[in-house]
Amino acid sequence: LDGTLIDSAPDLGAAVNRALDVALPASCAGCGQEGPALCRECRTALDIRLDAEPGVPIGLPADLPAPLVQLEWCAPFTGVTRRALHALKYDGERRLAPLMGAAIARRWAHAGAAGDALVPVPASPDRVRERGYDQAALIAVEAGRRLRLPVLPVLQRTRATTAQFDLDRAGRATNL
Repeated sequence: LDGTLIDSAPDLGAAVNRALDVALPASCAGCGQEGPALCRECRTALDIRLDAEPGVPIGLPADLPAPLVQLEWCAPFTGVTRRALHALKYDGERRLAPLMGAAIARRWAHAGAAGDALVPVPASPDRVRERGYDQAALIAVEAGRRLRLPVLPVLQRTRATTAQFDLDRAGRATNL
């Protein structure tokens, strides 16, 4: 391989993406309208908890472990947020990862959450191979960039688990 093909790859990729956008216009994961990955109206769903008090409990089945003193989340896993996460994970809609990472960063900054690094919980190697990416890592990279925190891939998945979307709340807790 000579450098010619590699140097022209970004231009070729951009041209292919533009052609695909014309032939198969993208749509909002929240409402289905043709346009951006999330339209202006649907993006507001990602910030629904922006002004909520810091450290609001989310109904975990047990007390938080001692080192985890503040747990933050930017939106409930319903409606637009659920559809957007599913589009990222199962439909290959990577354009959503920066939007979600930015929402997390806004919430953390507003809530005053602190830390030295972001550590995404990795997807299984099989799922990363199927999708071609790890959605948690993509989201963490954007949040880390905005929060000026390094993203450290220090966790390793040691066993395959059942897909969470097939499970109820109790099943999800047991699955992990």
